[in-house]
Amino acid sequence: MKRLIGGVSVAAAAALAFAPAAQASSTGGAETAQSRGVPSMGVRFTDLSAVTEDGGSTPLVRRTGSFQFGKDGVAASDISSKPAAKAGDRPAWVGDRFAPQRTIRIGVTSYVSGGSYGARLPKGKTWYRTDKDVVDAGAWFGQIVNTAEPATLGTLLRHAKRSGGVYSGTVTFAELAEVSHWFRTTLPIRASDKTAVTFRLTLDRDRHPRRLTTSWRATGVFDSDDWEGRTINVETRFAGWGGRVTVKAPPASKVSTTLRDETEQH
Repeated sequence: MKRLIGGVSVAAAAALAFAPAAQASSTGGAETAQSRGVPSMGVRFTDLSAVTEDGGSTPLVRRTGSFQFGKDGVAASDISSKPAAKAGDRPAWVGDRFAPQRTIRIGVTSYVSGGSYGARLPKGKTWYRTDKDVVDAGAWFGQIVNTAEPATLGTLLRHAKRSGGVYSGTVTFAELAEVSHWFRTTLPIRASDKTAVTFRLTLDRDRHPRRLTTSWRATGVFDSDDWEGRTINVETRFAGWGGRVTVKAPPASKVSTTLRDETEQH
């Protein structure tokens, strides 16, 4: 894996280290990125999001995940999300909207378990399979900026001021939407593309992203007075660059390609 080198060279090196994801065919349940000859090298990460208002902070979503890299970039991912606070510690407006969910993505195929999909799966099935982009409440409040995308990383660096290994700046929703598939998938509907995202990106001594914090006004996403004065803050930490990561599809016997209609759940 290429090292990221300071200044403008960081973006150039990142384009080699994080090339666009390989477009893989969707096959059976035993599929893994490695089964197509992709090296099992990757990185692991954690997200923690919170909303701030009136000087107070409320934890929202905690996510853990991994990216598996192939010869052309990110070949697969495995991401789990859950509420960041216990039920008794959550404000009424949070409720159960962040039900635990796990999403495995291999090439263009996604496998989803739990979340809003869990109750709609046929009996005996625990995973929903689709070749369409999957969005859930946890993702809305997770990290919307993906530094594993070379164009996204380059955009951040062009808008940043550097101090040692730390890059700080702002970028708009519109600028992210132009370059980032991750952003467009995570927030397909937004209230204002003029919304500014403040970021702080830290690189480790090998010039790999180590920590990323972002914040943006909630009303940039939700066009509602209920979100006025609230700011979403997310911290992402990366670990184990170049370590062994193997993302595997769930057992075929547990996978469904259909969901029950809402009325069939009762």
